[in-house]
Amino acid sequence: MIYCGIDWAEKTHDDALVDDTGTLLAKRHITDDAAGYKILLDLLAEHGDTAEHPIPVTIETSRGLLVAVLRQGQRQVFAINPLASSRYRDRHSVSRKKSDPGDALVLANILRTDMHAHRTLPNDSDLARAIAVLARAQQDATWNRQQISNQLRSLLREYYPAALDAFAARTNGLCRPEARELLKLAPTGAARLTRPQITAALKRAGRKRGIAADTERLRDALHADWVHQPPLAEDALGKQMLALLCQLEAACTAADDLAQAVEEAFPQHPDAEVILSFPGLGLQLGARVLAEIGDDHTRFADARGLKAYAGSSPITRASGKKSSITRRRVKNDRLNHAGYLWAFAALTASPGAKAHYRRRRDERGDWHASALRNLFNRLVGQLYHCIQVHEPFDEALAFPAPAEVPTVTATAA
Repeated sequence: MIYCGIDWAEKTHDDALVDDTGTLLAKRHITDDAAGYKILLDLLAEHGDTAEHPIPVTIETSRGLLVAVLRQGQRQVFAINPLASSRYRDRHSVSRKKSDPGDALVLANILRTDMHAHRTLPNDSDLARAIAVLARAQQDATWNRQQISNQLRSLLREYYPAALDAFAARTNGLCRPEARELLKLAPTGAARLTRPQITAALKRAGRKRGIAADTERLRDALHADWVHQPPLAEDALGKQMLALLCQLEAACTAADDLAQAVEEAFPQHPDAEVILSFPGLGLQLGARVLAEIGDDHTRFADARGLKAYAGSSPITRASGKKSSITRRRVKNDRLNHAGYLWAFAALTASPGAKAHYRRRRDERGDWHASALRNLFNRLVGQLYHCIQVHEPFDEALAFPAPAEVPTVTATAA
């Protein structure tokens, strides 16, 4: 067996090939372009890399063009966490020396000694990879939109609290189109909006119903009395607010466009029907779940592996007479975040899920987050089974009703 290790960087990469005895057979320093990739593939071919028996490769990333080139065909590609590879480095030297060629050699030796302990990159389909790109981008855009909205809210509190009061009662508040339209017209309290101006802004934002009532409500809120900053400072803060508003507009547009792209791509996947059958999972949240678990059904040996990957199952630390059971901290953060939202939404969509949550809260004394994590742990195990057998969610099987204890009535002698 020949093993290849690649120390990845932004512009150049270091490659090392070793045999079963750990002997260094070859090493190269290549560039991150088509010419460098060809040099690497030729180097692998010189040492016996074929379509039937490709040389396994280990690298410290799972993304990028280099990984896409290596994953062509049947080659096994192992993505090693940089923290794990740094621990392996200490096995070869106690002086803590480090170099890029040396790191490539360490990565190659990881496969030589502990290949069985590491997992290859999942063999997901092209559609699943495309959904993963869109779902993660939409999630990032949603987080970015919320971050900018929080910054805008903090700024308005400093000089324009009436604007916050006007949109506080609405869901998504400052992210709503009518809020952005009105803030453009009145960046400071000095701009007094009339009823026709407010009505026109609501119509430009796409409102169809309740315009007259909202016009009166918004006019009263924006014309309310509050403490003002000095005129020059208020004008400067208004300009800063408009700059933030431009960023918020771009973030809202990006989130909406990516959400539409996810809604178009996700239903095309064969597993979408099974995922959407689960209570609490819609198009956006279901796409995030598929993006993280993939569609390689051999990726996880059993449901326990998927639960550990999602961070829903607890972890036991035992030493001697001491033991503790805590939640997992090393996990897929995106899947764990989606699982929290999934379990929370399932409380209103599934009577069995709500009953399970209440038992954890009332009988076990769990906190809210702990009870939701336990519910997510159960749901993700059910999802693993349903995807493997390609069957939809069944409420009666997932949360069977507790067996009734027969009551014995006393009879008169």
